[in-house]
Amino acid sequence: MHRGGRLADRRARDWRGQVGLHAADVHARRSRAHAARPRGLRPAASLQSRQDLPGAAALRRGAGSVSAASRRRGRPRRATVTRTGDAAPIIEPGTAQEFAVALRDASARRQSVLIRGAGTKMDWGRTPAAIDVILSTRRMNRLLAHQHGDLTATAEAGATLAGMNRTLAEHRQWLPLDPPFADRATIGGILATNDSGPLRHRFGTPRDLVIGVELVTTDGALAKAGGRVVKNVAGYDLSKLVAGSFGSLAAIVSATFKLAPLPAASKTLVIEASDFDALGRIVGAMMASQLEPLAFEIHVPDVVGAELGPPSRAGQRRPLRSSLQLRFASVAAACDAQIAQACALAPLTDCATETLQGDEEREAWETHARRIWDAPGALVRASWLPATVSAAMSELRRMAGSACIQLAGRAAIGTGLIRIDADVRAQAAVVEQLRQSALFGNVVVVRGSPDLKALVDVWGPQGDRDQVFASVKRALDPDGVLNAGRGPL
Repeated sequence: MHRGGRLADRRARDWRGQVGLHAADVHARRSRAHAARPRGLRPAASLQSRQDLPGAAALRRGAGSVSAASRRRGRPRRATVTRTGDAAPIIEPGTAQEFAVALRDASARRQSVLIRGAGTKMDWGRTPAAIDVILSTRRMNRLLAHQHGDLTATAEAGATLAGMNRTLAEHRQWLPLDPPFADRATIGGILATNDSGPLRHRFGTPRDLVIGVELVTTDGALAKAGGRVVKNVAGYDLSKLVAGSFGSLAAIVSATFKLAPLPAASKTLVIEASDFDALGRIVGAMMASQLEPLAFEIHVPDVVGAELGPPSRAGQRRPLRSSLQLRFASVAAACDAQIAQACALAPLTDCATETLQGDEEREAWETHARRIWDAPGALVRASWLPATVSAAMSELRRMAGSACIQLAGRAAIGTGLIRIDADVRAQAAVVEQLRQSALFGNVVVVRGSPDLKALVDVWGPQGDRDQVFASVKRALDPDGVLNAGRGPL
């Protein structure tokens, strides 16, 4: 401490004397509850009312990843290491500090690192150039904080979405995300891939819900961005940058999200159309209305209409019908009113409708989420203008040829998954046609065989973005050790 009672860090501006969070008991001209601000993520102005206090994250290369107080308590323990034959060793850190040490050591040896949670998305992205070490978040699975009064929660990267929501439900709250394999998918993997499901219609993607992250960079530095309250408006939002980066910039060790109250009631209206032309008319009527569904999903089992459903009681098989699923969540009376309005709006000639709730509703949504993933073939994510959904389906029919093409997605947003069941060259031809079509954009191969990935780039042409992506990658992972070649960066 300097004369006059001033600390050496001088409000976190003296780098040589900068202290870590909780490393000192006195902070000059500042409440003792305030942490030293990290240089670069927030301005020097005073924090606003109810704005969260950031930890003193290490932001410079070479800066220590653990605070001075933590160093006095001793170095973190080493993570668990498992070896299975000739495969890459699997390292399972139990804390963020252990993760930082493991990543720093691997980076120092120029080893290519693959970050893994539950492994539900291991075949997504390009084939990695090399895998020398696998860093698993399996042991980092705690719910770190739940501010139920502020509707926010913080969880470690290895926590499962299902487990987190079971705990949040005790306070009638939830994290409104429903990506594929939601029962096993981890928070880190969901955020790293920015993966979402039908609830995206109302709540958006993980990028829209995340308000703070704790990251580990390749030099072992721990850095925090954002905070634990919704009002985080100052500085560059790194949490948005790492969302969808496929772990190629930094490792996510924990994340904070905005929550939503659990609805009192939920009901789903299912409309089956005779063909997807009729489905397009129904979708258009719904989008032009004042309905406020939680989810707005279409499913076209075969754009050509040749795929047959299971046999009826008479033993006959008819083509599978295209369908629209609208989920409404509020009080029971409001759900009933919305469903009645939807039925009045839809041109229901030669259409079948059914209202589901309870276990039947839950089973219907689980089936909807599973059927496009359980079927064989390549999976492609694509976007389109919501107003052109009928034209987009017609374009898919033109492209199909001998392939079986299935579509499921968020009709009112204009994004979904396209399953292509054909030989690998026919799959590659459909992917290229999608990328050349004026009706579709952002065409990404989500699931594909190694042979397909050898024929087409799963991410597609990036255009002028390549230089920007490369500069960001060099800044955060200059040696290219994180998920080498797998992600979009």
